[in-house]
Amino acid sequence: MANYSFLDLACDILRIGSTPLTFQEIWNVAVEKGLAAKVKTSGKTPWSTLGALLYVEVRDNQDSRFIKVGKRPARFFLRERASEIQPDTVAKIEREEFKQKERKTEYQERDLHPLLAYFTYTNISFSRGRAIHTKTIYHEKSQRSGYNEWIHPDMVGFYLPLDDWRPDVIEFNRVSDNNSLRLFSFELKKALTKSNYREAFFQAVSNSSWAHEGYLVAADILQDEEFQAELERLASSFGIGIISLDVRDIDASTVVYPARRRPTLDWETINKLCEQNTDFEKFLQDVRIDFESKRIHRSEYDEVPRDIRRYIAEKLKVEVVS
Repeated sequence: MANYSFLDLACDILRIGSTPLTFQEIWNVAVEKGLAAKVKTSGKTPWSTLGALLYVEVRDNQDSRFIKVGKRPARFFLRERASEIQPDTVAKIEREEFKQKERKTEYQERDLHPLLAYFTYTNISFSRGRAIHTKTIYHEKSQRSGYNEWIHPDMVGFYLPLDDWRPDVIEFNRVSDNNSLRLFSFELKKALTKSNYREAFFQAVSNSSWAHEGYLVAADILQDEEFQAELERLASSFGIGIISLDVRDIDASTVVYPARRRPTLDWETINKLCEQNTDFEKFLQDVRIDFESKRIHRSEYDEVPRDIRRYIAEKLKVEVVS
């Protein structure tokens, strides 16, 4: 008997449903119906595998069982049921989803900071096993200036190889090129949409000019093919990475586009940041102390929540995947 595939699963779910679904919705329904267990997979993000297979199947197979409907985000339906789709079906779905999302996202941008602290410290796709610590930079502590919003990042991070390198190597690095330190800059947004992505992206460009790596981070990124292509173009052109925080399943958060690593720091901008913001100046002081003492003083940086799912459920009021 042939193995039960991801596409078989999608077919079964769409056969019993009444409307086109995104690949994430197909997987969620499959989990609820107990069909997901029939697919033999060891991957940590099987919904992503399902999505990739559906996109390729529709694109490359003219005789596919599936059709793609809409772009924001793309949804899938059975070809044999195409006549059931009314011209305004997808538009109605999107309007209702937008209303629901408006009601559900009552949390503030700063409530996402512990999620990013958790992500940078635990997510292997980002940290590659390194201990990356972060610190929130409070804009309200800055000297008053009309340019503050475009100078200060929301969060900063650093990596020192104190646990990864031998002590003699660290000392030799100090007297040579001293390139062991890596500094990160993060601009956070609740959502990236067609109405705000340009301002958000170039705010991240401005805020990260001083660091080795700069990132734009969002909890909700519009799933639209043209929109995604534009984000990819901007990321490639300006070297800003993009991180998607999945508030429902934090361990499924991903680096959508990696940042282009700069070989040197912008010391003029770093000096200006120190002059204008005491949090940033304190951050540099703490990193210097850690390097000299060869010990990370974790209490000086943002706390990594021990129970991140409980934090999300209680603070963000979001139902999390267990």
